[in-house]
Amino acid sequence: MSRFYLVLLLQFLTVVSFGQQELKKYLEFANKKQAEGDYVYALNYYEKAMQIDSNTIDILWNYAETLKAYKDYAKAAFYYGKVYGREGAELYPSSLMKYGLMLKQSGKYEQALEQFKLGKKKYRGDRRGYLYQKCRAEIRSCIWAKANQGDSLNLVFEALPQQINSKNAEFGHRQFKDKFIFSSLRADSISATEEVYDPSYRTHLFVSTLKDSVFSSEKRIDELAFKNAHTGNGTFSLDGNRFYFSYCDEDSGSFNCKILVAYIEKDKFVDVDTLGSIINQENASTTMPFIGEWDEKEVLFYVSNKEGGRGGMDIWYSFIENGNQFDRPRNLRSINTLDNELSPFWDGKTNTLYFSSSWYEGFGGQDVFKSNYNTDFSDPINMMEPINSPANDLYYFETMTGDTAFFSSNRIGSNFSKNPTCCSDVFLVRQPLIDLPPTIEETLEDLNRRLPVTLYFHNDIPNPRSWDTVSNVNYLDSYQDYVAMKDKYKSKYAQGLKGKAVDDAKDDIEDFFLEYVEQGLKDLNHFVDLLIVELEKGRKIELIVKGFASPLAKTDYNENLTKRRIASLVNYLYAYENGVFRKYIDGTSEDGGRLIITQIPFGENKADQIVSDNPNDQKNSVYSRAAAIERKIEIQSVDLQ
Repeated sequence: MSRFYLVLLLQFLTVVSFGQQELKKYLEFANKKQAEGDYVYALNYYEKAMQIDSNTIDILWNYAETLKAYKDYAKAAFYYGKVYGREGAELYPSSLMKYGLMLKQSGKYEQALEQFKLGKKKYRGDRRGYLYQKCRAEIRSCIWAKANQGDSLNLVFEALPQQINSKNAEFGHRQFKDKFIFSSLRADSISATEEVYDPSYRTHLFVSTLKDSVFSSEKRIDELAFKNAHTGNGTFSLDGNRFYFSYCDEDSGSFNCKILVAYIEKDKFVDVDTLGSIINQENASTTMPFIGEWDEKEVLFYVSNKEGGRGGMDIWYSFIENGNQFDRPRNLRSINTLDNELSPFWDGKTNTLYFSSSWYEGFGGQDVFKSNYNTDFSDPINMMEPINSPANDLYYFETMTGDTAFFSSNRIGSNFSKNPTCCSDVFLVRQPLIDLPPTIEETLEDLNRRLPVTLYFHNDIPNPRSWDTVSNVNYLDSYQDYVAMKDKYKSKYAQGLKGKAVDDAKDDIEDFFLEYVEQGLKDLNHFVDLLIVELEKGRKIELIVKGFASPLAKTDYNENLTKRRIASLVNYLYAYENGVFRKYIDGTSEDGGRLIITQIPFGENKADQIVSDNPNDQKNSVYSRAAAIERKIEIQSVDLQ
């Protein structure tokens, strides 16, 4: 080797060695900052590391994890996708599930749905495990979000003014008389790139006076501020003499919280004390208190990951006697899930619990739900848009008058410096002062937005082997019989397959029934509830209903079959809610409303040509997903006459 080439080699090795040293330094610092919860600094140094090495999967994973914690959903989705594409959920089993979650929180429900379907197959080796159960739950959630996106409640929705909201995070709010108390993570010095220079950067409690719907400038509650801890999530006792709040130690980025109580004397918070171990169980994090009235008793709702829960953070409650004696806490097992249930608010007037959860059918990460209590808690109901969004929506509570509600959200539109979804703001919703009825054009648009409504049928149903064009079968009966055949469809479609292919076939059928058959009835029920409102206004409405069939029978037979299927929809409407549609279909309504159903049957000539028409191949001509998806009718359009 010549001296010249030896010098070049030594220079190259020196550069590589220096680069590796820099890479190690960047990663050590980034990992340290990530563990401390300082995500802006961590991201900065992961990006420096990736300029040196952009292929090591561990770096990509840590970068994606930090983006998720920083709530940069779209970017996190991109990097989780890169990780999963490289390692197939073998090195990092949750990569596929988290890829789907970040797509969902970016509002990309169709893409997220496909990843969760893959996840259900990937994780089915442990069907009782969290990853499999989470993907199953998210499949339902994405289907629900697709169906309900844009279905906003008629509410006035606005962010609170700058006296409350800032480019930092605001949350954990309560209104008591003329005081609005909220939590905020604020710093005296912060850069445009969200780098914090304040060494006392902590969450503290602030108060603003509310007079004539105007908020005064906020003021930190110094009596409840601690040097090395975060405080927030305040709630007053029923008599207003006690104030409960969360106190959280920060230990390497994880928060260990407990509930404290302060007594109120002359508008000052005094005698701060910690609730006993019956509430603040050792080795558990306990937070988000709310005081309410239940059956004429004072009750504390709170959130904890203590033993005895269902998973993650659970909602618990304890009745209070004499202001300081707590009954044995009870877990809300009918509400809690494997995920986190957070920020409970109890309305004692209506016996309704409001809370946030990332498990039930919703738009985002954390959605706000409500559950009514009557001997037990009802199934949670999503509070819909504009209260919920693809981001995290928490801390819902209503004022004493019940006409205004507040909640916090990190949705697009919140204040930010760099990342549009980094930080929560406080929002309010209320009924409009003047509730103007929708115009005919708005009504038509709203009805058509719910379309198409697609309803599915088993082979040759209703009235098999009949040439009739009418039927007495109610679609609801047909639907129930069809869903009851799900296991038979799985068994038939999996015939002749082995190993993984059997599970794949059964999963395809299960997804079909969930995403198409069951969702079709849900869409129909929602649509007809909107439809009856417009008919009761005296409007004449025409529905265009098209029929389809698989190619197993001849075209002329399928023409009649699709007419029978449309007739089953008419029978469903006749029977719905004790016949509420009957007078509109018959044209006998005194208010002038009329429902006209125009039938457009098609038959085999419109069926997908890849579907088998061999009667001896029932696996593919009857029980396959491809064949089943052809047997349907669609409400395709609405016209107001």
